[in-house]
Amino acid sequence: MAAARAGVWAAALCLLLAAPGPVHAAGAPSPYRFPDGVQDVSGGGQGTDAPVLKADTAYRSLIKPGGKLYFRLSLDGKKDAYASAVALPGPAGAKLAYGDSVRVSIQDADGETCDAQRRSIGSAQYPHPVAAYAYRAVRKSLSTCQEPGSYFMVVEREDDPGSTPADWGLDLRYSTEPTREGAGPGTAPSGWPSASPTPSAGTPRRVHGGTGFHDAAELSGGQWEDAVRPGETHFFQVPLDWGRQLFVSGSLDGITTARTGYVGTALSLQLYNPERGPVAGASAPYDGRRKEASLDPLAPVAYDNRYSPSDETSAMRLSGPYYLAVSLSPEVGQTFGDTSYDVTLKLTVRGAKDAAPAYAGPAPDFGGAGGTSADGTSMKLLAALGIGTGTVLVAGLGLWTVVARRRTAAAAPAPDAQGFGPPHSW
Repeated sequence: MAAARAGVWAAALCLLLAAPGPVHAAGAPSPYRFPDGVQDVSGGGQGTDAPVLKADTAYRSLIKPGGKLYFRLSLDGKKDAYASAVALPGPAGAKLAYGDSVRVSIQDADGETCDAQRRSIGSAQYPHPVAAYAYRAVRKSLSTCQEPGSYFMVVEREDDPGSTPADWGLDLRYSTEPTREGAGPGTAPSGWPSASPTPSAGTPRRVHGGTGFHDAAELSGGQWEDAVRPGETHFFQVPLDWGRQLFVSGSLDGITTARTGYVGTALSLQLYNPERGPVAGASAPYDGRRKEASLDPLAPVAYDNRYSPSDETSAMRLSGPYYLAVSLSPEVGQTFGDTSYDVTLKLTVRGAKDAAPAYAGPAPDFGGAGGTSADGTSMKLLAALGIGTGTVLVAGLGLWTVVARRRTAAAAPAPDAQGFGPPHSW
């Protein structure tokens, strides 16, 4: 039975991948692009048949309407862990409802939930990527989910009875973060600047956003302009160091045609943290005249934000690339014409760069080298032994740099990376 189910799933996935990623029907959104070397995986129906996922590896899967999938994670008792799923609803033109959603949770071997998050389609009721994440925190104040061993990433889908009953693609990954060395404050900071700054003047720079997290176009502070077609979602990434604060707004430019009308949720902005955890969102209506959407002022990036009771502040817990997803409703094309529309993004990054937290281990992905080497050997001990008069320290730092660069190169999409092509829109 399991072999037959796997065969059916593989055949369905082959159909979805039959066409190259860049090819798509006229008027349909570009397919979501995965990195070269992405691994296809079929989730288990229960924990006993859950496939094992490796950390920092891109996985591609499918989930059926009302589906519930299990994936096995091997976690130690020393690192926090983040598991994320990007749901890719489709096909193009599919009918979706506000409550259609994906839920991600991490459970221990006894079925105890460590953390869970549900993300819905919301008011933008058309096919567009939606991401959710869950984490396992290692803290002395917690009594559950602290032991090393097998854990499960569980992905669930909920559908409205009137929604199109099509399979959704999934972009899956999990990673680990060393805990902080020694005792820290354990409380979230407060009192950050909340007044939105005046964006820099001048002509916006042209940019073309990516189709997802893997090919997101990198932005810095300033004004940027992209052409977005109705039904498309473009992705951008903004690198943020510890202590830096991000302000974001986006505007949908006006048109000169004589068409009139009104679209309630025309432009949508969604910000995600480096682990694809939702941070904040905003939307704007459209009546043919320029409209703007702005994210509420965000907390500066800080390790201790994770202790905040506010989900928005807690999500600003990591340094690294923050992802901005910009979506344009297909209703804009139906009402005002199926053509490209200019979207102007205004980004401001303020605040001085803070020192990285004192991680208990190497953490190059989070802006910190940590106090121990990859095999747990104390750098102070190596220094005390006097091996090579500092050569070991230099070599170790060089090795970390090479590893970080290779991981970055591996995560970058190849020019011919494939995504979910027709008949699936993502």
